[in-house]
Amino acid sequence: MAIAAEQTLSEVLEAFDFGAPVVGAIRYGEGHINDTFCVHTQPADICCRRFILQRMSAAAFKRPDQLMENIIGVTDYLGREIKEKGGDRAREALEVLRPKNGEPYYTDSQGGAWRLYPFVEGTVCYQSAQSPELFAASGRAFGRFQQLLRDYPADTLHETIPHFHDTEDRLAKFKAAVEKDRLGRAKDCRAEIEFILAREADCSVALSAMREGRIPLRVTHNDTKLNNVLMDRESGEGLCIIDLDTVMPGLAINDFGDSIRFGANHSAEDERDLSKVNLDIELFAAYTAAFLEGAGGSLTEDEIALLPWGAKLMTLECGMRFLTDYLVGDEYFHISREGQNLDRARTQMKLVADMEAHWAELEAIVNRYRK
Repeated sequence: MAIAAEQTLSEVLEAFDFGAPVVGAIRYGEGHINDTFCVHTQPADICCRRFILQRMSAAAFKRPDQLMENIIGVTDYLGREIKEKGGDRAREALEVLRPKNGEPYYTDSQGGAWRLYPFVEGTVCYQSAQSPELFAASGRAFGRFQQLLRDYPADTLHETIPHFHDTEDRLAKFKAAVEKDRLGRAKDCRAEIEFILAREADCSVALSAMREGRIPLRVTHNDTKLNNVLMDRESGEGLCIIDLDTVMPGLAINDFGDSIRFGANHSAEDERDLSKVNLDIELFAAYTAAFLEGAGGSLTEDEIALLPWGAKLMTLECGMRFLTDYLVGDEYFHISREGQNLDRARTQMKLVADMEAHWAELEAIVNRYRK
């Protein structure tokens, strides 16, 4: 079992040069993967300077060297692009601060891998879309992320989580779990199993488009939730994309789709009353317009046309993952009650059905904003 991060925290703080005395380090944020601390220092000339110190999850990321190679490559590139465009590099892109030994990250005496970023002051992080304007601001930020990285060679990035958004692979794992049915749970979710199997062909739509050369492989974030954008406290605009652990080669339509899956509805992820689970068309439209604005012409016509498919496929894939985990015994997603992963799967499927029911409207919205 991994030791608590606090046990090596003093050692790690000594490994970095903060430029001023450290006066405190406290747990920070609502993330559940990495161990995150806010480090407070006391420079002589200003009241306080803060940093974000993280121990990367050894369970989630087996190769911190590859993970940090991706992050440093992308953040350095973003920094150059932002500076050339007259932006504020210090606030609009993360910057990896190396430890005293000059390595990309610090390995503590227990084998834990730690990284350091400056704290981006004057920002706020939201857990849900409190208004269409806020959701749109995140869309512009993720669209701009695509625009800034349009020429970055995606094939040079490591795949930090293999097959992460490989919908065909997710389907194969789902079908294997159904066939094995080791816990006898398939009888409780026959309708949900049939829902996914009826959409088997859908799982190849995006990947086939990529294999056929109709849509390109790009640098993608792969976890485009609202809470992975730092919002400027004064303007309310998306300022800086964070949580770059899943930056990998991928499809831009998947980044768009994951945002819609997460943000364009108002229900809890495990809502049992499915009448409360609905796609919010207003939020879809607001995000689509802002995402395309931020992308600034960097997406191809085929990518834009497939944006509704990105939303559907990311939601279907997530539903498959929840249902697969339910069938194998809740091994991946943590649960707080029996049947929670099945309820999570059902909410995703309800969203998929809602998208299908409004498909013509989703395509019309994309066409309205594509120019």
